[in-house]
Amino acid sequence: MRRGMQFFFTVAWMWASVVFAADGPSKAALSPTEADADFPFQGEYVGEINRDGQLTKFGLHIIARGNGKFHAVAYPGGLPGEGFLGGEKIEADGELRNGAVEFVHDNIVSTLKDGTLTTVVDGQEVAKFTKVDRKSPTLGMKPPAGAKILFDGTSADAFENGKIDPNGLLIQGVTSKDKFQNATLHLEFLLSYMPTATGQGRANSGCYLQGRYEVQILDSFGLEGKNNECGGIYTIRDPQVNMCYPPLSWQTYDIDFTAAKYDADGKKTADAKMTVKHNGEVIHRDVPLPKGTTAAPVAEGPQPGPLYLQDHGNPIRFRNIWVVEK
Repeated sequence: MRRGMQFFFTVAWMWASVVFAADGPSKAALSPTEADADFPFQGEYVGEINRDGQLTKFGLHIIARGNGKFHAVAYPGGLPGEGFLGGEKIEADGELRNGAVEFVHDNIVSTLKDGTLTTVVDGQEVAKFTKVDRKSPTLGMKPPAGAKILFDGTSADAFENGKIDPNGLLIQGVTSKDKFQNATLHLEFLLSYMPTATGQGRANSGCYLQGRYEVQILDSFGLEGKNNECGGIYTIRDPQVNMCYPPLSWQTYDIDFTAAKYDADGKKTADAKMTVKHNGEVIHRDVPLPKGTTAAPVAEGPQPGPLYLQDHGNPIRFRNIWVVEK
């Protein structure tokens, strides 16, 4: 019965991924050479705005929406994880015209060209933003002595249904043959570029600890940061900060997982819990997991469980996966 329900939910989610795409099914790109002409404009930018003689640092997300359409989100204080402390953001829509993207918000006009965004208020330039390419501080982290190497680019034999693409990357939709209890996981993933898709149809996957508890994988670049977005513990907890980088950027999860405890009769006496770092930033700290994810491949129980990397119908790539058992 569980297998039947899992199949039902998988089909339903794959159908939703198509239905809720903004312009129908969105072609996914896994490299900049496969991407459209909008891709070079998308990304993170930093700069300072002159407000009445005072310079205020801002971070900026430029999100491609397909067909020359863009959305901008400005973060007072700096980018998420680098100065933004929450609160009100400034958002605007833009459009590509004559080789530049123009955003208009009230009396503010911003023009993006050649990696620089210039902001003008009432005809006076008040800011310049420069594109940055952030890297996770744990990107490429080497496994310590005693770690179990699940994927290093040479073989997918550690996974059921393991497949490697021509670039030596692991393809989504795999379950580790090894099963784990208390463990620390390092995982690197790349979101496909799907500019015309929206919501749960935009580079969707999931990282399931013990095959039971999902840390969502999704292109949530520039979004609010909810439990069904990247870094969220699905249906349980929003991330403390949305650390999702732009699609086609390599990202990291470093997860410290403590398994649930059970008595001799199989009754749960303590919930599982996890601490999660997304791109080096703590987004969950010792969060209890009162239930498994709906339609997870493995039901809650005292037995160890595998690492499951979900196939949600969108191409996602993985590398440098290892586990240290505790």
